Amino acid sequence: MATIKISAPTVSDVLASALPNKTTFYFDTDLAGFGFYRTTAGTGTWFVEYRPVAGGSKKRLKLGRVGTLKASEAREAARKTIAHAGLGKDLAKDRSDERASGTIKELVEDYIAGKDMKQSTRDFYTVTMKTHIQPHLGAMKAVAATRVDVQRAHMKMTKTARYSANRAMALLSAAYVWGAKRGYVPEGLNPAAAIDKNKEEPRERYLTGEEMVRLGDALREAETIGIPHKASDSKHAPKEKNRTIYGRHVTGAIRLLMLTGCRLREILNLRWSEYDEKRGLLMLPDSKTGRKTVVLSEAAQAELDGLPRLGQFVIAGRSAGLPDEQPRTDLKKPWAAIAGRAGLDDVHLHDLRHTFASVGAGDGMSLLTIGKLLGHSDAATTQRYAHLHVDPTRAAANAIAGQIATALEGK
Repeated sequence: MATIKISAPTVSDVLASALPNKTTFYFDTDLAGFGFYRTTAGTGTWFVEYRPVAGGSKKRLKLGRVGTLKASEAREAARKTIAHAGLGKDLAKDRSDERASGTIKELVEDYIAGKDMKQSTRDFYTVTMKTHIQPHLGAMKAVAATRVDVQRAHMKMTKTARYSANRAMALLSAAYVWGAKRGYVPEGLNPAAAIDKNKEEPRERYLTGEEMVRLGDALREAETIGIPHKASDSKHAPKEKNRTIYGRHVTGAIRLLMLTGCRLREILNLRWSEYDEKRGLLMLPDSKTGRKTVVLSEAAQAELDGLPRLGQFVIAGRSAGLPDEQPRTDLKKPWAAIAGRAGLDDVHLHDLRHTFASVGAGDGMSLLTIGKLLGHSDAATTQRYAHLHVDPTRAAANAIAGQIATALEGK
């Protein structure tokens, strides 16, 4: 141990001298407890020693590497540490607690595993965590993250997925709230709560009558002679004369999405046992909004009745009929091929649900009725179709204004 007046020149002289045969400590002559040590490899590290106000043994806190921190910066950090210790704040303990705490990845995973939620929601959260949160924030200690850290991560996520970046922030914020209630993080700590999120515009894409005709043609072609084969077509579908044929369960799923207004997973997870043929109903036990009854049209029921029954699920997947049968996971590749053939490359599968609602609104059905058909739990959700609901509103305006005009004319 040596005592020197620590400054930039004196430290440089020490580091330029011959390597020590053991770690050597140098203490400052002016600020008690402040110093640096040099290892046998020549590396210098700033530190400060202090005794907690509550008593106990002396503690040593590393401040940073010599060269990374200037002598003046290290001295100021040491001074603050000693001052905090005098006020009862133990920075060494805080750092120890921080190292012992879980990471953001662990916090979000515990939230997903421990929170009561639907399996579909759990799956979505898991993908969001792995795809967006983990790459940018996963290894960071949950108690150490700041709003600035999270905002920067959100900006990076935004470069590849604007809306998904917002969903990731909502998930992270919920995980912090949940974690605070269970002591995972300090109460009130939520660096994702005040993030500036990306502005979102509701998607409004509805098929026109002419587009529905083209889609119908493409569906018939897909299940008969097949869609002209492209490299991106499914490798699991049979090829005939450079065309890809898609079975009735694929085309049937797409038709049912259009004819019922159901969500994709409601159709893909639909079991034959949930289909009440006599009453023309689907009795869904666990939709996005809970238990749901879908009233089937004659066209939808005819589509269901025309599908081959290969297993417990209406839309048969690869494991249809097997003991461990699972529902089909998605329709992405078949839809891309069929929609592309119909010239509807900008149409998403969920837009078929919007189309169902838009046709109803355009025909003058009440928004209440449309909301019931779609299974909306909140009437406000159906209001997005209000601007399409023109005819009944115009009829009401004509009735009211007609009476007023008649009165004004003295008739």
